[in-house]
Amino acid sequence: MAKAATAARKGFRIEHDSMGELQVPASALWGAQTQRAMDNFHISGRPMPAAFVRALALVKASAAVVNGHLGLLDSARAEAIVAAATAVAGGAHGEQFPIDRYQTGSGTSTNMNANEVIAHVAGAAAKLAIHPNDHVNLGQSSNDTIPTALRVMAVRETVGALLPALAHLRKTIDRQAKAIGGTVKTGRTHLMDAMPLTFAQEFGTWSAQLASAQGRIEDSLMRTRRLPIGGTAIGTGINAHPKFGKGVAKALSAATGVKFEQNANTFEGLAAHDDLVELSGQLSALAVALMKIGNDLRWMNSGPLAGLGEIELKALQPGSSIMPGKVNPVIPEALCMVCAQVMGLHTANTVAGQSGNFQLNVMLPLLACNLDEAIGLLAHSMTELADNAIATLKIRKDKVAEALDRNPILVTALNPVIGYEKAAKIAKRAYAEGRPVLDVALEDSGLSEKQLRVLLDPVKLTKGGIAG
Repeated sequence: MAKAATAARKGFRIEHDSMGELQVPASALWGAQTQRAMDNFHISGRPMPAAFVRALALVKASAAVVNGHLGLLDSARAEAIVAAATAVAGGAHGEQFPIDRYQTGSGTSTNMNANEVIAHVAGAAAKLAIHPNDHVNLGQSSNDTIPTALRVMAVRETVGALLPALAHLRKTIDRQAKAIGGTVKTGRTHLMDAMPLTFAQEFGTWSAQLASAQGRIEDSLMRTRRLPIGGTAIGTGINAHPKFGKGVAKALSAATGVKFEQNANTFEGLAAHDDLVELSGQLSALAVALMKIGNDLRWMNSGPLAGLGEIELKALQPGSSIMPGKVNPVIPEALCMVCAQVMGLHTANTVAGQSGNFQLNVMLPLLACNLDEAIGLLAHSMTELADNAIATLKIRKDKVAEALDRNPILVTALNPVIGYEKAAKIAKRAYAEGRPVLDVALEDSGLSEKQLRVLLDPVKLTKGGIAG
């Protein structure tokens, strides 16, 4: 009693766990194991992502529902735990999850953080003794709840944020392609002049890349939806009711509106996370597509005088602290930085995915944090790209037409008529003299102006086949 009174005067209370007693801030909702983790891990100063905490709380709520139905928890405790966990899943008590993300590799510290906070809130509301391990963690282990929450978070964030942002970007690109895409421009390979194409064809490439990325991500989610819950410590399901795992997956599906199922092999779900590495890889592949789009926009916007100057991106902010009037392509630049970060996160996720021995992976918090960051960065940057770059860009038709008229590669269309070598001579002369190909071809090809205008029509050349 004396020890408790002394602690109270100092703003603390006494908590205990299997290792003994320690002081916890009086206002904290967590208990001894959370406090030990806080004392042990002073690394990044960054806690686990809020999205992960919410997903873990959903797992706890679903577990309590199932344990109540199975008669393993009395109804009063089950209802109190469900209410407290649901509140946390809705964003309540977020400040009560302070443990550093660089912690024990199984995520046990964060699992116990959730158990302790939920037990405290539920017990206070119901005026019952609710134990973090015996009641909130009933039928569970950190080894199956953390990887389950990881997948719930990844699927929910991908379905709720990433895929809608990707669809919005595709729709914006397609809308612009339809509105302004009929203009013909100079194509480029090796950054050098090539055959012409329309802006619609160029934008269509971006849209097709994004459609492929969407398909790959959706395919990955089929495997990410399989949850290892019910495997408990090593996959055998020790201390869990045989119906517990499937019941939790069903309850999570009802709570989230996303179809989840129990992994048929819970050993795999604890020991290996190849499905999460696969999803991470698809996010990285999406980043590859987006960086290509971002860099294309930067090149097309370059100038306005000394660069390509094909398009004009909306001016969003001054571009220089010393050069007045300078405006830069800030949205594509930000996008490309996001893409670089996502690619780096995937490298870390690849290492994390293979970092375990026997029955358990021990880099789960890293996987959770990296997936949350990658999904969020990509979703937000795609929305910015759609709304503040693609939707507002303008084509500089005069600049595009000037470059197209002087493009010596247009002579490619003459190959079937006058031969490659003669066409090459015309191209070289046109380039050397800075003259339109049509003018030089009139002098050197032996073809009439009427023939040449048909053969060198840029619009027809964008349709492929043999000109004529």
